[in-house]
Order: sequence, then structure tokens, then C-alpha cells
Amino acid sequence: MHPRHYLTLDEEKARYLTHNNDVNDPGYQKFVRPVIQAVTTRTQTNHHGLDYGAGTGPVITKLLREKGYSMTTYDPIFIPNSEALNATYDFIVCCEVAEHFHDPQTEFARFRQLLQPGGLLVIKTELLTSDIDFPNWYYINDPTHTLFYSPKGIRLILEQHGFNTLELSPRLVVAKKV
Repeated sequence: MHPRHYLTLDEEKARYLTHNNDVNDPGYQKFVRPVIQAVTTRTQTNHHGLDYGAGTGPVITKLLREKGYSMTTYDPIFIPNSEALNATYDFIVCCEVAEHFHDPQTEFARFRQLLQPGGLLVIKTELLTSDIDFPNWYYINDPTHTLFYSPKGIRLILEQHGFNTLELSPRLVVAKKV
């Protein structure tokens, strides 16, 4: 999206407040299950994670804490915890956030800075695959979505920022900091 079409911060916040992010909602918990599984199968409970873009309902943080993980939350609008950006982590989860980035190069550089060597990056976003009819794709209807990643594009961005791709599916990207 061209920057002139970005929503204002107030408009963006108002849009996010329409989301039903109830951490106790079984449907919401099911929605984030692939992120939880990616973390729990590739890390240990003594690892510390960052829920980057946690929003108003940090369900991933809640579910991982219930499994014994130490979690920190950060969201530029709802949890602007600047201290979270001065630490390092064993893993970062970024669920339905990467498509909102205004400057993905800066954000992926930040992920690299925030992760320990060998750290895990788990991103949940809809990838733009060749079988998608773009003009009719539901994902383009959210005015806060500023960019979309193709499988090739996300791999390239990850490589540029020193990550190896471990898993790539239409809705989940898992990478490891080299």
C-alpha cells in the first residue's frame, strides 16, 4: 500500500478495537494454535519469548504462560512497553501483525536484534500464493493491511536478515536466526 493510503494512528486503533480478541474464547485459541505448536515443538519452557504485536488480547502469551513459558508482550498501540525492545529473547511470535508493517525491513532487522543466536521467529500471516484470486481475496479488505508476502518474498526478507526458513505454509512462517 502506498503510504498516502495508510490510516491515521487513531483510525488504525479504532479498527483494531473492533476485533474480538478475548483470550478465553476457544475459537481465538484455536486460531493461534499453529503458533503455539511451533513454539512448543521447537523450544523449551525455560526459554523466554516476546509476543510482538500482542494487541488487546494477548492470547498467545496467556497460552504459553499456562505451559510454563516466560513471556513479554509488546504492541506499539496497546502495550507500548519500550523496555521489551531493549531485551533479547529465545523466540518471538508475531501473529497477524506482519501484514500491518509500514517498514518491513526495519521490523525484520528489529527481530534479528531482539533474538538470541539460534532464536526462533514464528509469524502467522496469510501468504499471497499463486492460487489466490487477489481482487477477491478477503485479506485485502482490511484497511490496516499495508503489505502482503508471497512465499518467495518472505524467504528473501528472512535471508536478507540472517534467518533460515524452517517451515513455510500458507498461514505460518517459522525461521531461525543464523
